[in-house]
Amino acid sequence: MRAIVLMDVFQMSSGTAWIANRAVEGMDVYGGIILNTCYGGMNPRAVKTALQYGVDTCRFISFGAHSTYHEAVNEGRYEDGEWILLKDRYPDFAEEELSRAIRIPGDSVPRELAEILEIIAENPDIYLVTGHVSAEEGIRLTELAIEYGISKVLISDPVVNAMTDEQIEWAIGQGAYIERLLAGHTHTTTIPKTHYYVEERYRSSSKSKPPTHGPSGVAKVADQIARFGADKLIIGTDYGVYTLPTPVEGLREFIACLMDLGVSTGDIRKVSSINPARLLGLDIRSPR
Repeated sequence: MRAIVLMDVFQMSSGTAWIANRAVEGMDVYGGIILNTCYGGMNPRAVKTALQYGVDTCRFISFGAHSTYHEAVNEGRYEDGEWILLKDRYPDFAEEELSRAIRIPGDSVPRELAEILEIIAENPDIYLVTGHVSAEEGIRLTELAIEYGISKVLISDPVVNAMTDEQIEWAIGQGAYIERLLAGHTHTTTIPKTHYYVEERYRSSSKSKPPTHGPSGVAKVADQIARFGADKLIIGTDYGVYTLPTPVEGLREFIACLMDLGVSTGDIRKVSSINPARLLGLDIRSPR
C-alpha cells in the first residue's frame, strides 16, 4: 500500500492526515470530510474548514455516511425478532437527525449545495464522494458534478448496491468511479453499532436481505469487474472498525478472494492501485 485515505464519521480526517504526513515517512496519507449531522449536514463552512489543511491532505468531500436522510430514515435494528425504525421508536431522533440529514433534491440546487459544489470544482485535486444517499440521489450528484465542472466523482458502495446495471453503466459512461468495499460483506454487518450516533439507544444495524438473483458478496464484485470492466472500479476495505482486522489485512483478503474468483492480475492491479492513484492524482508506478 503506497497511500491511505482516512474517513472519519466524527471529525474531518484532513487534520489527522496533515499530522500523519509530518510524523511518518514512506506513506502518503489523505483525508477529507464526511458531512454528517455532527457537522450540521449540508454545511459549506465545514467544507471550508477541512480545506484549510490544504489539498495536499484534504482530497475528498463526502455527502454524508449513515446520517444522510436516505440512511437515517431507514436506520433501525431488531428487537425481540421485530425490525424497528429509530425514527418511529424515538421521536427526538426524527427531530434532531432527520431534520439535519443531507437530501439531494432532484429539481433544484439549494444555496448550500451549490456552494459546496463550487468549492469542489475550484479545487480539481478534490474528488466528490456521493455518500450513503439513494441511487437516484447518487445519479443526481453525478449530473450536478458534470454541470459544475467537477472532474472526479466516487459513487459510494451502498449507492452502488442499490443501483441497477443500467444506472452503473450510465455513471461509468459519465466518468464516475464505482466503489466496492469489503466491510459490507463481513460478519459485523448486522451487529448494532454506535459508530454514527453516540447515543447508545440509537444503536443500529444493517437489515440484511438475501440476494434475489445472481451472485452476492465479493462474488458480485468479481461479476461487476467482468461485466463493466476494471477501468472505473475501485476496491477498498472500509476497515478500521475494532471488530475487523487491520485495513492492510482487509485489502489482502479482498485481493485474495478476487484472485480465487478468477479476476486477472491486471484487473486486480487496476481496481486496487491504478484507479485509486488516478482518483488521488498520484503518478502511477510500475509493480515492484
